[in-house]
Amino acid sequence: MLGYDWEKNLIRTIAVLPDLAAAFLPDRVWLNYPMDYGTMASPAKEPGFQFQDPDVSEVERVGSLDAIESPPQADAKEDETEQAGTKKIEAITSSWSKWGLIVAYISLMLMANSTSLEVQVTSIMTPYATSAYSAHSLVSTISVIQGVVNSVIKPPMSKVADVFGRLESFSLAIFLYTIGYIQQAASTNVQTFASAQIFYSAGSQGLQILQQIFAADTTDLLNRALFSTIFDIPFLWTVWAGSPIAQRILPDWRWGYGVWAIVLPVLSAPLLLTLFLNQRKARRAGLLPVSPYQGKTVFQVVKSLWFDLDFFGLLLLAAAISLILLPLTLAPRASGGWTNGSMIAMLVIGGVCLFVFPFWERSSRLAPKAFFPKELFQNRTVLAGLAIGFFYFMAFYLSVFPYFYSYLLIVQNKSITSAGHITQTFSFTSTLSSLAVSFLIKYTAHYKYFITLGACIYLTGMGLMYRYRTYGAPTSTLVACQIAIGIGGGLLNVPAQLGVQASASHQQVAAATAIFLTIVEIGGACGSAISGAIWSSNMTQGVKGKVIGGDIDETRRGEREGTEAVVSATPRNQGFLFRWFKKA
Repeated sequence: MLGYDWEKNLIRTIAVLPDLAAAFLPDRVWLNYPMDYGTMASPAKEPGFQFQDPDVSEVERVGSLDAIESPPQADAKEDETEQAGTKKIEAITSSWSKWGLIVAYISLMLMANSTSLEVQVTSIMTPYATSAYSAHSLVSTISVIQGVVNSVIKPPMSKVADVFGRLESFSLAIFLYTIGYIQQAASTNVQTFASAQIFYSAGSQGLQILQQIFAADTTDLLNRALFSTIFDIPFLWTVWAGSPIAQRILPDWRWGYGVWAIVLPVLSAPLLLTLFLNQRKARRAGLLPVSPYQGKTVFQVVKSLWFDLDFFGLLLLAAAISLILLPLTLAPRASGGWTNGSMIAMLVIGGVCLFVFPFWERSSRLAPKAFFPKELFQNRTVLAGLAIGFFYFMAFYLSVFPYFYSYLLIVQNKSITSAGHITQTFSFTSTLSSLAVSFLIKYTAHYKYFITLGACIYLTGMGLMYRYRTYGAPTSTLVACQIAIGIGGGLLNVPAQLGVQASASHQQVAAATAIFLTIVEIGGACGSAISGAIWSSNMTQGVKGKVIGGDIDETRRGEREGTEAVVSATPRNQGFLFRWFKKA
């Protein structure tokens, strides 16, 4: 996009993705013939009703006769390690009717439509919201905050789902989501607006991981990729509706945030009610397990939760990610830059936390119920899937998000709607390719080849984006780059996640899903931090030194009328920007 040397190095890095897929990933979803697949396992207990393929035999559904008769080690220990929340959802699904599950999925789809449209609208409004506080360069900092929270919230949310149950975890996620948007709508300064991202990101990412866990709970492996992808279907229409809606809301942008605090709780009511009623039904039938905290003192409950949630391990992970990535965007604005004591302290403490984290997780005494089970990290399929997800998101957040939209407004002089449509082309094409590859996996039982193909297409799109990054690039070329990146991304993400999930037992499905999505978000946070550091150090200083002082027409309206910051390049400005981007 901006011609950084970072992009050259990144393209070289992404080039290893096809090799990773070819070397480490198996090429089939089931164990119908001898192969080294790791710890593929059937669910611990078969729910009363699942979305299953009637044409597939039970042997094919769970893997092979060997997998059924000789379950992997992870399953052999499952009865001992299975937590209360997992047992609870098994009891609930065993008493679930077909229509009850359909109602739950309808509610989830309505929620997916709401959150998808919300993302399209608010992503466009964020630069204007930060400009209202004269802090546009903090867009990347906000993105990093979101990335950090996105990275660290999935493990504890999946742990809450395993320990307490799906109903309780869904309720918590919706509550955090609502609080976050109320705070954003009512914010009076950029600090309040940025801190609201913690609650919002915790809630939205909690919903994302819980959707995937719910799909894994209620489907067999054959249909899991398809049902995990249906929550992305709303992107097919929201990517085009988001920009016009955002343009209409901008004069009163606070309502663009506040409305979602009303919509989502209403749409989630059928899901929560269905979970509650089926939980009560299972309790009356005597299927619910006894709470592991029943009859314990407060101290004993706290001690149990400490180990059940792996609280200190998650704290180490959160501290490591946030303290390492945040200085990348904060240092250019800090007094003294990288010599500032706070920046150095954050990096040192973050590095120590990152070093200590794996030792803590591997200790059976300190972390008896570690979130990162060592069995998963001894599986090459899991490791390859995590590596692919990391570099996939890192490349996207370094090259496309969050500054590609600003690039289109400033350099290409696009309108709000046009810039929004171009940036959302990725979401549209990646959703289509995700749906397509889900059906192909269902009917071919192969996924390795799709990852390899997706990596090649994704790399091609990134390379073309680097080639046509300069001022004056045709709009059709920019759109074509986003289409290629979207197709490649869809072919990469779904099969990689399925491979990681297929390598886990039922108790570990939530953890495996959260691990994959966590690593993906860490990659995105790394990309955002790098792009933010480049923008703050190079782009901002270059614009200030050459353009500010009459060459940029920047208009702002009062806070009560809403804020609008529009940068339009004059002929003199265009000449500078042409030279700057060509040189960059």
